[in-house]
Amino acid sequence: MLAIIGLSESVHRRNPLVDQPITRSLPLNGSIDTDQQLQSGTILGERYQIERVLGVGGMGAVYLARDKRFTVTKYVAVKEIIAQVGDDAIRRTLVTNFEREANVLATVNHVAIPKIHDFFTFGKRSYLVMQYIEGRNLETILESIEGLLPVQQIVIWGIELCDVLHYLHSHKPEPFVFRDMKPANIIITPENHVMLVDFGIAKEFEAGQKGTMIGTEGYSPPEQYRGEASPQVDIYALGATLHHLLTGINPRDEAPFTFSERPIRQLNPEVPIELENVVNSALQYNAPDRFKDANAMKEALILIARKGGIAYANVGAAAILQDYEIKPLWTFECEDEIRGSATHDDGMIFVGALDNNVYALNGSTGEFVWKFACEGGVVSTPAYHSRTVHFGSEDQRVYAVSAPTGRVVWSYHTDGPIRSSPIIRDRHVFIGSDDGFVHVINAASGRRAVKINGGAAIRSSPYVEDDVLFFGTEDGDIFCAEFGGKVRWRVNAKRAVTSSPRVQDGVVYFGSVDGMLYAIDVKTGWSLWRFRMDRGTISTPWLTEHYAYIGSADRHIYCINLKTSKDVWKFKTDHQVSSSPVLYKDAIYCGSADGNLYCLDAKTGFLRWKFTTRAAIVSTPDIFDDIVYIGSMDHRLYALPT
Repeated sequence: MLAIIGLSESVHRRNPLVDQPITRSLPLNGSIDTDQQLQSGTILGERYQIERVLGVGGMGAVYLARDKRFTVTKYVAVKEIIAQVGDDAIRRTLVTNFEREANVLATVNHVAIPKIHDFFTFGKRSYLVMQYIEGRNLETILESIEGLLPVQQIVIWGIELCDVLHYLHSHKPEPFVFRDMKPANIIITPENHVMLVDFGIAKEFEAGQKGTMIGTEGYSPPEQYRGEASPQVDIYALGATLHHLLTGINPRDEAPFTFSERPIRQLNPEVPIELENVVNSALQYNAPDRFKDANAMKEALILIARKGGIAYANVGAAAILQDYEIKPLWTFECEDEIRGSATHDDGMIFVGALDNNVYALNGSTGEFVWKFACEGGVVSTPAYHSRTVHFGSEDQRVYAVSAPTGRVVWSYHTDGPIRSSPIIRDRHVFIGSDDGFVHVINAASGRRAVKINGGAAIRSSPYVEDDVLFFGTEDGDIFCAEFGGKVRWRVNAKRAVTSSPRVQDGVVYFGSVDGMLYAIDVKTGWSLWRFRMDRGTISTPWLTEHYAYIGSADRHIYCINLKTSKDVWKFKTDHQVSSSPVLYKDAIYCGSADGNLYCLDAKTGFLRWKFTTRAAIVSTPDIFDDIVYIGSMDHRLYALPT
């Protein structure tokens, strides 16, 4: 039991984790005003150093803090309750809820529930130290997206939520009722799993017991308004949450218990009738008419998942894990690392490697067709035109090779290694070189038409539109130049522009090693906006009508709104992202130096699956006919089903 000791600076209480009395001095960096948030740098209990505010509620805040007891950086979440009320009964209720949350979390052990590390009180402030969970809550996600969430994704989350509710309702020695299931209390982790947070009103279940009505209007069932709390309360609230996710209509904006007036399938035709029936069963007005328990609801959702072909595995007490077992259709091994991207055309796959070769493979089977040997490594992505494959090499040459035979048609010499990839427009090859020039070469003859001076190594791939081309340099310049060589404008980033420019609706977008994604007016060269990442990027943005997708050395894949220049979502990998994202259908595919190819939902950034290779992936996926081709520094090219 937590003891409140007025304004004393010590707390004597029993630690629920070890069940031993503890007395701890709780010095702070200066006094704390009860109506102020803790400042960055404040230290609680001589141990937890406040970093920043994660969220603010009516009775306090949640902070990100660093546990100073560890020499390595270990972050925790610190939840604060301020008993700044005059009514003693209300203050006692706040303290009771705080103690309940601490004791509930101290006794549970489930992957979808944050672990408690500590709790204590200082004056009118009580603190709960918990496992820090990265991610966003579903309420924030719903507010940030356009349209509705994918139905299959909602089914997976529903299964996971049923699993954690079943755990709570069958907990030994005492079952618990959560009593406040809603999107704001569900965090989606970077690995795309649910975490149930805010156990402030969770309580032990005793049949027939009544109490004060506690919950959230719109999500709470009728009996909860009467002070009753049984497992059926949580089933109803989960049904209300799923209804919200499937329709986009917040039940707090509607009259209570009116879900039947908003039929799910009328609002979202993508929802199968079986799923609508499950949600409607959970939302029955009378508790006995709902699912008998959370496990029964989970089984109903699993049947829908099986019928819909939704992949899932490891159905057990711990959680439902969305682990897709992706098996390659075929693999092909080179003699050295693959850093450049593959190209498909006419049923064949072409890819270069650091073993100095460009390989031609059968796209369906991965069978070797031919290889062409250069005198230097190939990181350039081949370009296909008129049954000819064009690419650059670190041996300072551009090659045109017959696609059917692998024989050289022509080669063109530059004065520097070539790490740029060719673009073919109007029967000409446009390619950059470390000699500082963009070379424009006749695709048929291999003769130079013109070369455009960039003043520094050019490793980005030129982008050609109408009568101008755009390219970046390792000095940080982005050029808009005419085919004849005249520069219309030049913009300087602070560091190298290895990212290739992309143009859409009169705006050119490119990333820089200075950590920015730039949006520049095509006609004038004026900056429209910049989006800052935590580290630099050499990733090339993928553009849609509304969004840009790009990777960064800060380990994230970003989705950025082109109108607001704000991030819609970001997905964290385990290493820097040098690969460029590719959109195929409704998914983003992107590699990372952590060795994984990630498949993310394009709308939300949630992980659908990942495929692990044996080394870093810095190349960009090539996708055709539901097959994604990706090269790895483990020397292999993989063909994977999308």
